[in-house]
Amino acid sequence: MKNSFVELKGRQRAFALVDEGTGRELVGPEYDMISPHLEPQKIVPESDDGIILLKGKLDGKNVVVISIEGKFQGGGIGEVSGAKIVAALEKTLEDNKKGIKEYPIIILDTGGVRLQEANYGLLSISEIQNVVIALKKYVPVIGLVPGRVGSFGGMSITSAILSYLITTKKARIALNGPEVIEQEAGVREFDSSDKDLIWDTLGTRQRVATGIADEVVNDDIKAIKEAISKAIDEKKDAHRTEKADFYLSLLDHIDFDKPLNTEEYRKLYAENKTEEHQVPEAVSSDKPGTKSRGRLWFEKLTGIENAKSEYPTVLHAEKDGKEYIAIVPDENNKFPRVRHGEVGLQEGFVVSKIVNQIIEEDKDKEVKRPIVLVVDVPSQAYGYKEELIGIHISLASAAAAYAKARQAGHPVIDFIPGDAVSGGFLAHGLQSNRIIALADKSITIQAMSKASAARITQRTIAELEEATKHVPAMAYDIFNYEKLGALYKLVHDVSSWDANDDAVNEIQKLIDEAIESTKGKPTDLHFRYETPIAVESGRKATNEMRKMVFEQWNK
Repeated sequence: MKNSFVELKGRQRAFALVDEGTGRELVGPEYDMISPHLEPQKIVPESDDGIILLKGKLDGKNVVVISIEGKFQGGGIGEVSGAKIVAALEKTLEDNKKGIKEYPIIILDTGGVRLQEANYGLLSISEIQNVVIALKKYVPVIGLVPGRVGSFGGMSITSAILSYLITTKKARIALNGPEVIEQEAGVREFDSSDKDLIWDTLGTRQRVATGIADEVVNDDIKAIKEAISKAIDEKKDAHRTEKADFYLSLLDHIDFDKPLNTEEYRKLYAENKTEEHQVPEAVSSDKPGTKSRGRLWFEKLTGIENAKSEYPTVLHAEKDGKEYIAIVPDENNKFPRVRHGEVGLQEGFVVSKIVNQIIEEDKDKEVKRPIVLVVDVPSQAYGYKEELIGIHISLASAAAAYAKARQAGHPVIDFIPGDAVSGGFLAHGLQSNRIIALADKSITIQAMSKASAARITQRTIAELEEATKHVPAMAYDIFNYEKLGALYKLVHDVSSWDANDDAVNEIQKLIDEAIESTKGKPTDLHFRYETPIAVESGRKATNEMRKMVFEQWNK
């Protein structure tokens, strides 16, 4: 097709969007800013790490185009590629704050986290989401999903946070790919060989009809440019992460024990009427809830015995001027895919309600209430209905709320006594500006289960485990995670299940110290780049890329 946008490579796509002769690439392949984590795994790197960054004009407007090359590592986001995107968005934000209008455009052709750099990918994606939320106060942030790979994984969560999402009919959008759902939940849940089912569920016809994308345009360069320019001029914003009550009302009327097809869901979506939902604090009860490390520590830190909530998987309560929030398992939950503590459809929207209410209540207060996240999330929920409805919007709603709270001045503190995995961690944990974790061998912190990661990267589990010896970001334990430099404190003398009085007092003291450390400091996520471990080794490549983008920005 002569004027096809989809058929272009990532660099060609970026230049195709800007007015002829105006495009200037930053940190291009000639700078050879490769990922340092691929060659140790015998993977050939790319000299631009799969991200093309371009400044130029679109119909005379200043634009910053970020194009993800889907043909390199499936468009996966790692440390260097993520740092390149974050640095560009931060400079765009800085310019807009100065009154220099620049409009960011992100071309999404990505599977999400680059599994060969797992935890770096999760950190980077959360940092991208943080800057997008800050930028939206000044200009619309436009996303384009042309097709080939589509927009999956953590970057589907990012797509829900963007102001406006344009697609072609060749694109797909989902949090969990069919192969991953099949691996985690079985072929009966989602048959990854059924291509018609995949396109009917995840394709853009269905996605636009149900609010997951905003516009489908022809695969034509001129048509795509016109759609983007119009979205910028009209300041389009779908406010996708601000519709918790809409989705909670929708979920009230769906029976998760019964089948649901695409036509039935479109009808339910179109007829849904929004009702306001209240989320009262957790209270004590006579009956213990489903056991978990997150529940144990929430109850000990708040003093609420056998905590129960109107939404059984989300507990929140204020104690000593701090708001505690935990996502916990519920073995009898009406949503089968969250019974083990996964973050699902209801959880993300409920969390967003809690956090946005805190922001509203404290908006005129000089001192903002600290928010403490008790993190024990084994993953996001893996299910067909979750993908049909748009679980990534739920997770994006929680992540966006936490980011807005932090940016408004609320200290957002993680305490990790349990697992912190994948989209669950992106939604409930990675928007914090301080992370405290227990040095416990039972804790898993990663982007995907070993079985699914092996399947997606076409390795055996033994090969995957061998790779973790060379790349700490691929490992599944908290001790290797510490090497990335993101932690405020790793606590060595407290174990996950031993919440005795002395242990609780120690954690409460550390939380208070972490809150104090945020006072008078920026409300961004730069702390992660500036710890001694991060500077020396953990985020060395991140800081090098940031420096290079900054130096070339106005040349």
